[in-house]
This record gives sequence, C-alpha cells and structure tokens, in this order.
Amino acid sequence: MTRSHDYRGAFGSDGTRNRVRREIPEVPAEAGLVVEDPASGFCGAVVGVSVRDVTLEDRHGGRRVFPLRPAAFLFEGAPATLVPPKRVPVGPVRSASGSIKVQGHTARTARAARIWVEGLHDAELVERVWGHDLRVEGVVVEPMHGMDDIAAAVAGFGPGPGRRLGVLVDHLVEGSKETRAAAAVAGPDVLVTGHPYVDVWQAVKPSVVGIRAWPEVPRGTDWKTGVCAALRWGQPADGARRVLGAVHSFRDLEVPLINAVERLIDFVTS
Repeated sequence: MTRSHDYRGAFGSDGTRNRVRREIPEVPAEAGLVVEDPASGFCGAVVGVSVRDVTLEDRHGGRRVFPLRPAAFLFEGAPATLVPPKRVPVGPVRSASGSIKVQGHTARTARAARIWVEGLHDAELVERVWGHDLRVEGVVVEPMHGMDDIAAAVAGFGPGPGRRLGVLVDHLVEGSKETRAAAAVAGPDVLVTGHPYVDVWQAVKPSVVGIRAWPEVPRGTDWKTGVCAALRWGQPADGARRVLGAVHSFRDLEVPLINAVERLIDFVTS
C-alpha cells in the first residue's frame, strides 16, 4: 500500500522549505545532573559549575571541564543548554519559637529571674518551642506542680527588682480558682498569665496529633486520663509522649499559649 505524505505547512508560497526552529531548553546544572557532551561522547554527572564552565565526572571517576555554550549538551537524549543554578537567598535561621536563631551561642549564666509552670508537661512543651530563646536569655523554667501553695512559694522565692518571677497557669479564665490565686500573688515583680485551656495538652492544635478536636471530659474526671481513654491512647504517660513528641514549633500551638509565654519571657528579661 502506498502511503501519502502530508506536506501542508512544510513549504512556503515561493516553494522554499519552512524551517521549524526547535526551542532548546535551559537546564540548571545542579550537582548530580547527568548529561553528555555529544562532540566527545563524554557522559557524566555535574560535580562543579561556574558562570563559564561545568565539570562532569564519569562513572569511572574521570573528570572533564566543558564550557557552558548554548545547546552544547544532551540531557535525556535531547539537546539542552546548561546554565548555573539560581542561588536561593539565605535568610536568618529561625528557632522553633520563630525568633532569629543565635548561631554559635553558648548558654548564658542563669538569671535570678524564673518562669514557673504548673507541671512537667508544661515545662517540656515550653522547652521544645522556646528552649533556644531561654538559653540565650539565661532564663530557667521550673515546674511548681500545681497552684495550691502558690502564695507560699512566691513568698519563699522573694521576687524583687532583678529577680522577677513569671508564672504560667492553665485554665486562667474569669471566676476560676486559678484566676483568684493569680490575683493574690501578682505584683510589680510577679506576672501571672496563662491560657484558657484545662490542660497544656489542649493548647496543642488537634490536627498536630491527628485528631479533629479534643474530646469532652466529664467534670470530676482527670482531664489527661479522660482524654487518653476517649482516644485509646493508653495511660497519660503514653499520651504525653504522643502529644509532646508531635510539637516542633510555635505553629503547632494555639495562639493564647504562645502569647502567654512570650509575655512571660519579655517580663522576666526586661
């Protein structure tokens, strides 16, 4: 059978052949990119590049330098123009709290000032997110294991100028016992602030731990125990590993907790 050929568009009105110019792609010469120099047949991976030339290394370890010319290489079997890769601007490194990370800094000698939190889980969560900032500023975070004896504890600490005390409290809402206790010890060198959540776990965004929302816990039931039972997480110690292990930066926390901790750090370091 005779095949007919479609020459439409191949020739101009004067009978000359129309030449179709093929676009040659530009390919960034990233390290490890494998290309071939068709003139020499040398094939290798990019191990170095400048504005003028590129260094290729073949599978035997041999290296050759080639000038960066238009359409001078074959990439995946097709002509390509190698170009130096664009450099990504290097910005300041951020800590987990979002602050600019101080590079090469050794921990400052601890201040006399302190930040108190209610329990070990609160202390660990604050350390995970604000640990870098606290070491730069020389601030120690200590768990006080509840609010029951806060008045005596504050009196024993002896706050004053240069010896400020910040206290982070769970469930700091109007009418709560935590709010009444906080009002009793607040002063010019003592700042008590906190968040509205029953427990610091609840200040972690639910999506971070893979749930839609924190479960409702019946009144009178220990909150952590009730949460672990509802979510089948085992014991509170198991839940703590799951919750605290999922937090990597301030973005994993609810805004009221972030604001409260930032206020306390500013207060004790001012």
